[in-house]
Amino acid sequence: MWIVFSLLAALSAATVVTLSKAGIKDVEPSVAFAVQSVLIILVAWGVVTWQGHLPTVARIEGRTWAFLVTAGVLTCVSSLLSFQALKLGQASQTSSFDKISLVFSILLAVVFLKEKVTWQLLLGAALMAGGAVLIAFSKPEAQ
Repeated sequence: MWIVFSLLAALSAATVVTLSKAGIKDVEPSVAFAVQSVLIILVAWGVVTWQGHLPTVARIEGRTWAFLVTAGVLTCVSSLLSFQALKLGQASQTSSFDKISLVFSILLAVVFLKEKVTWQLLLGAALMAGGAVLIAFSKPEAQ
């Protein structure tokens, strides 16, 4: 089932990139991100409330809060940087280059989460990173 959710997340992310690129044409990237962030907050807390999970917030431990808050700050930084890249570059190039985060995710997971590395993981990461770099630095066709 995780594959279905992952593919839906990828499709959603691709749609977000396309809509965001269209939306920041005449807007500063930080303003566009702020607009989207308000909606993210409303939807996220709406889902938590609708699912009945609001009381569990009080039971979150301090260490978990630290991880979640740090990840939240880094999510904001990542999004702000992505919006700035989108403003300056083409959606296909900036989005593909952003996917090099996969390589960083693997490295961090190995170091901090003690996940195992296999040759398939390394080969797949290398191919994805190579593809991302190839797309990011491709030249548009002359018309």
